[in-house]
Amino acid sequence: MSGFSELKRGLSSIEALERELNLKHLQINRLLNITQAINNNVSAEGLFNMYNSFLSWEIGVRKMALFVMQDEGWMCATSIGIPGELLEIEIADRLTRYTRLNNVEGSDHPLIKEFDVVIPVRHKDQSIAYVFIGGFSEDEDMYNKVQFITTITNIIAVAIENKRLFRRQLEQERLKREMELAGEMQQMLIPGKLPHKDCYELASIYKPHLGVGGDYFDFIEFEDGKIVFCVGDISGKGIAAALLMANFQANFHTLINKRTGLDEFIRDLNTSVNLITQGERFITFFIAEYDINSRRLSYVNAGHNPPVLVNKGNIHPLDKGCTILGSFEELPTVEVGSYEIDGEAIVLSFTDGLTDLKDDGGNYFSEEMLYLFTKENYQLTAKAFNKKLMEKIEIFKGDQAYPDDFTVLTCKLFTPEIPC
Repeated sequence: MSGFSELKRGLSSIEALERELNLKHLQINRLLNITQAINNNVSAEGLFNMYNSFLSWEIGVRKMALFVMQDEGWMCATSIGIPGELLEIEIADRLTRYTRLNNVEGSDHPLIKEFDVVIPVRHKDQSIAYVFIGGFSEDEDMYNKVQFITTITNIIAVAIENKRLFRRQLEQERLKREMELAGEMQQMLIPGKLPHKDCYELASIYKPHLGVGGDYFDFIEFEDGKIVFCVGDISGKGIAAALLMANFQANFHTLINKRTGLDEFIRDLNTSVNLITQGERFITFFIAEYDINSRRLSYVNAGHNPPVLVNKGNIHPLDKGCTILGSFEELPTVEVGSYEIDGEAIVLSFTDGLTDLKDDGGNYFSEEMLYLFTKENYQLTAKAFNKKLMEKIEIFKGDQAYPDDFTVLTCKLFTPEIPC
């Protein structure tokens, strides 16, 4: 009888070993299936379904919730045996507590207390997933099951994280290309060649921040001896600012060629900007008109940093005008400023990125410094003036980076030996 009992025990041991070998074989096959699915670029949803099916039907997990990191935050990707209302309970603040496999029995969180253990998955020192497992019975080999669940969860979570990072990389490359295109479009809107005549000369410095900015400058010469030049700063950055700049340039050219007075021109320009932006964006703007015959300079400053006119060594901030363009359907008041130019003069217009520059001590490149520099160098040509200004800027800012776009448009007004 004892021999029969020993034989029976031996057969039971063999059956148990066969079951364990079959389970291991099943697990290996499933790992191969999942690896193949990852290699075949199966969608994230497909991988989660495979994961759920394997844990539920082949491992016998009764309760499970897998949380993965997405661009918008932590989300439950798949679950087993957990009511939907529990999965909607916020859990993100609890997840970071777990840095290794933990027993979570007795937790006070209504969702977490449904489970027995939590298995965190880390990738490159970052937590990318947490799987909660529960519903184990006393006779289950919990250790081996948890060990295998850890392995398969790591494979799935890393694959999903790589998909997320790949999508982000594609999105970043797409945005980079869009920004490059916007930058190319802006370059097309900015004059490439500026006039140099006996009566006047224009020269510019144009430094868009990160390739795409909101700064704009332009000029138009008329056959009757007048030249118009302008500087603007469009609110916002990127593609939206580039598109608004393109529209603004078109309206500027259309309206200025009507040859109305500067006050009527600026009102019409404000109306066109307001119609486009519905008051949600605005433009600071400065426009000047110089008549080479009368030597009169007229201007309107629409909420822009006051340019400076230096004539015969005297400093004249050009601050008359109106409020910014685009915020109101109608401008309340418009004042046109004017000066009679006597002898050589220079007009320096710029955007606020210039006066936002700081030195290593945190001091700003102020308007006062800029005005004084203009007074000291107004007898230079426009091109030479800008070159010397850039040298001063580089010395001033030292190792500090340019914080924003900045644009300089310099107009030198000469006294011609013969009438122009």
